[in-house]
Amino acid sequence: MYKKLFLITYCLISIFVYPQQIDISKIDNYLEEARKEWESPGMAVCIVMNDSVILSKGYGTISAGSKVKVNADTKFGIASLTKAFTSAAIAILVDEKKLKWDDKVIDYVPYFRLYDDYVTQNTTIRDILSHRTGLATFSGDLIWYASKYNSQEIIEHARYLKPVHGFREKYGYSNIMYLVAGEIIKAVSGKTWEEFIKEKIFDKLGMKDSNTSITLQKNEKNVAQPHAKVDGLMVPISYVNWDNIAPAGAINSTVNDMAKWIIFQLNKGKWKDEQIISEKQMREMHLPQTIDNVSLFSEALMPSKHFNSYCLGWESFDFYGYKIVAHSGGLDGMVCQLFLIPEIKTGGVILTNSATTLPYACMYQLIEYFIGNPQQNDWSKTYLNYYKNYEEYMKEKEAEAMRMRNKDKMPTLSIQDYAGLYSGNVYGACIIEYKNNQLHLKLAHTPTMYGALEHWEGDVFRIKLKEHPSLPYGTVTFFLDENKQRVMSLQINIPNPDFDFTELDFNKIK
Repeated sequence: MYKKLFLITYCLISIFVYPQQIDISKIDNYLEEARKEWESPGMAVCIVMNDSVILSKGYGTISAGSKVKVNADTKFGIASLTKAFTSAAIAILVDEKKLKWDDKVIDYVPYFRLYDDYVTQNTTIRDILSHRTGLATFSGDLIWYASKYNSQEIIEHARYLKPVHGFREKYGYSNIMYLVAGEIIKAVSGKTWEEFIKEKIFDKLGMKDSNTSITLQKNEKNVAQPHAKVDGLMVPISYVNWDNIAPAGAINSTVNDMAKWIIFQLNKGKWKDEQIISEKQMREMHLPQTIDNVSLFSEALMPSKHFNSYCLGWESFDFYGYKIVAHSGGLDGMVCQLFLIPEIKTGGVILTNSATTLPYACMYQLIEYFIGNPQQNDWSKTYLNYYKNYEEYMKEKEAEAMRMRNKDKMPTLSIQDYAGLYSGNVYGACIIEYKNNQLHLKLAHTPTMYGALEHWEGDVFRIKLKEHPSLPYGTVTFFLDENKQRVMSLQINIPNPDFDFTELDFNKIK
């Protein structure tokens, strides 16, 4: 009887762990077709099941127009997948009893300040790693993005960012808070974040082709090139250096290396015979910490998804009854997605050299495949349809703006009167120059952010930051005093999902 019971239990476990027979060729064909549909120049994917890499492969080429094929050792920027490495570094220090998740940040980083003194004094390491300080998502990213500010200067500017939520009230994704975590690692360990990650994680796992800065790969050839869509075509663009925000997103890696990271995660912190991070701390990192509501869009698209949450360097959500631990990453011209299905010890990562939602679509397709979902959705086509609709929507908005424009409404003052030095607490200096009968804007601490101003209507001018082709046209509005005799301030508005230009306060000072 016991043998029968054991056999039944074994069969049930086997069915649970292996929902269906794996057809690698089917997955392989789907991924390549999806890449082509999305017009992504290149992509690399790895899939892990029960400690085995069942797929690790490149698709397409490292750059549009190139004949060099992507392979499993091609480097991509993994952007915010870096955050899980930063959280893991903190976990190692927790295991070493050098700090605790709920220690106060200011005890380790004395120049850490937020808008509210109470929040400054009470923010914990757990708070900054789970995005619940009250800041809006991506708030302050223009302080560090492509700028000359160093880590300490970025953190010091964060005190001027106005919160949009109460402390620990709601989720607000913050890159700057992960920079703060990197400074904590340095203060406690005596090693820079870069040194700690290499020694304690890369070297331990044998991730020999991973690095923490694009400067470390400038002479390498097997590196994917980022792309932006310009006039309907994928165009190669330059990498933006993320060294000043490294703990939030500076790692570059390959799918072969990321397969090791996935195996390490699925094995609860154990690599081969060494428990690098305790099971207790691995569990802590994968547990929900901050609730992030399921959007109406996701609710309509995925009725089986009931919760979203942020953990410590990871996200988690449910999908057809399974807990998914995941994270996305995006930088200029590259988007990636990593996922874990702990219950069936399966995970994967999708790296692309285009700025689209292709990796998300591939993730859901792969998850459905491995959990044996009978619905058999085609997530690539579903997401692509929404993506194309969004592109059309943006074109219509642009056309509507052109129709609504009153170009006969002239500037209140002479053009030269708008020129001058502007400054604000959040960012610093903005320069408006008058040359060749035209105004030009320059963000003083970000060399690539400049552009000519074209008069739009009244005291509003149009701008395009040509060094950042992924950003659309925006506006620069000048505000005058009550008597309409002199300029008092300006506001930049470039609508996009990543950067809030409107939170930069610029008052004319010269």
